[in-house]
Amino acid sequence: MKDELKRGFASDNNAGIHPEVLKAMQDANIGHCIAYGDDIYTQNAIAKIKEHFGEDIDVYFMFNGTGSNVLALKMLTESYNSIICAETAHINVDECGAPEKFTGCKLLSVPTKNGKLTIEKIKYHMHDFGFEHHSQPKVISIAQVTEMGTVYTQNEIKEITDYAHENGMFIHMDGARLCNAAVSLDISLREITADVGVDVLSLGLTKNGAMNAEAIIFFNQKMSDDFKYYRKQGMQLASKMRFMAVQFETLLSNDLWKKNAEHANKMAKILAKSVAEFPQIRITQEVQANGIFAIVPSNIIPRLQEEFFFYMWDEHKSEVRWMTSFDTQLEDIEKFVLRLKKLLK
Repeated sequence: MKDELKRGFASDNNAGIHPEVLKAMQDANIGHCIAYGDDIYTQNAIAKIKEHFGEDIDVYFMFNGTGSNVLALKMLTESYNSIICAETAHINVDECGAPEKFTGCKLLSVPTKNGKLTIEKIKYHMHDFGFEHHSQPKVISIAQVTEMGTVYTQNEIKEITDYAHENGMFIHMDGARLCNAAVSLDISLREITADVGVDVLSLGLTKNGAMNAEAIIFFNQKMSDDFKYYRKQGMQLASKMRFMAVQFETLLSNDLWKKNAEHANKMAKILAKSVAEFPQIRITQEVQANGIFAIVPSNIIPRLQEEFFFYMWDEHKSEVRWMTSFDTQLEDIEKFVLRLKKLLK
């Protein structure tokens, strides 16, 4: 039990549920509600999402990010299509081949130093259109925040979406940490999605204080025709949907999503500044959200992990990833830095 209570910097998934979200779920647990989304909680949550993203959208709640990504991509493609993504993309590295298995599409990965796609890099895969021996590129999938902790600006996204649409392609955004990106840029959620041409968004709130609260948002409603059947076939239709929906309504009300993300981002900046004082440590990516990537002497990593759990990112480079969350405390950082100082002597 002691290890289970250990705090660390492994993932914002490791944090608990925000108290206000948990209370909202408890309040929703009174009495009976019609199942499968035909309830007032789900309708209120969809209305709240439309306040942030616009009225002309379709919203479908999902259990997890992988299911959200896979089914969103399924709606945009045929099995002979291909999906262009960063080499480090979650759909390419951390979803056990699910996107390829369930869409039938080929993933075309692009090497990047900072997790961001650019038109120049995308163009490498833009060839052989109409050639039956070659998979046909149809979707460009970007992550916001990227898997390297970096954030796309509005202009960067707009350039990619314009290029995609000019070539008859779609843009999918993995928004598992979209809240952290919006806070980093000091703009609204809509300004980095609908307003810059994103077609479909996998919106995640689980990393920002929720529990199993994900959604697919279609900004082009024509794309969501028949999606309800794909969601059912994809085993993502929740019977007691009110408990997912009420989390969205709570986090998207009174700027709670923003406060949580602001805190996580702030803690990452403090941690990064603290560890940067050690000459033996080199931070490898600009800290723009709540992730820190750093090269650390390999001999101290296991000993540091004994007290503060975190993941190795690239063993070949001795690069680690540290993530902060809505409930990271200054005390956590102070203890971590103190232990680091002792190990680096």
